[in-house]
Amino acid sequence: MGTGRLLSAEYFDEWYSAMVGSPVKDEIVRRHLGLPAHLLSTSLLSWEAVGEVAAALRLSAGHVLVDLACGRGGYGLEVAHRSGADLVGVDFSAEAVRQAREYAERLGRVARFQVGELTATGLADASVDAVMCIDAVQFVESADAVYREIRRVLAPAGRVVLTCWEPVDRGDDRVPDRLRSVDLYAGLNRAGFADVVVDERPGWQAVEDALWQEAVALDPGADPALRALHDEGVRVLEFSHRIRRVIAAATAS
Repeated sequence: MGTGRLLSAEYFDEWYSAMVGSPVKDEIVRRHLGLPAHLLSTSLLSWEAVGEVAAALRLSAGHVLVDLACGRGGYGLEVAHRSGADLVGVDFSAEAVRQAREYAERLGRVARFQVGELTATGLADASVDAVMCIDAVQFVESADAVYREIRRVLAPAGRVVLTCWEPVDRGDDRVPDRLRSVDLYAGLNRAGFADVVVDERPGWQAVEDALWQEAVALDPGADPALRALHDEGVRVLEFSHRIRRVIAAATAS
């Protein structure tokens, strides 16, 4: 979720490396999110939520989908597979990109994964039909720069779907600053998108809270991925009732 300082690519390289040796961590996440055994989750999108994201993107076969901050590639590969779209995954962690490429190869699916920033993807103007960005816009100093980059790479009438968390009360300093600054509706409108819709998903949040409760109760031992899950659960449960889970969709005008 990201609750403290801005985290570097090097931090995430270590984070993703730790996951390789932690099947227990992946089992806990998959069980709570209802994910199939093959899907490598990076964030907290449930199987039901994956379907909502796919539907909101309105993809067809031959469309180009960008999974921005793709992590290990699981969500983007699943959405592209459902629609027949061509997938381009972008992440600033070289380790995440490496794992995503290996994962796609294991699944026998064709996709392109490349290192790039949320605010500088390296993609050409108006070159893609849709962008999904799962639980990541809080990882930059200026989310507006992310929305502008998404708008730049999208072709006219292209779709964007974002998921994240927003504060119930933006004046509540008990919510981390990074999440307090998230305002998907305002940001997408400022970037020139049309038909912006932001919906709350309390059911998603209830699933996440149950995951964090289990993570806090476990003994991570010497497993660094389990330790990271445990520690994040401790932090998140301090303010989870002060945030709301949201999904946003918009069209490039």
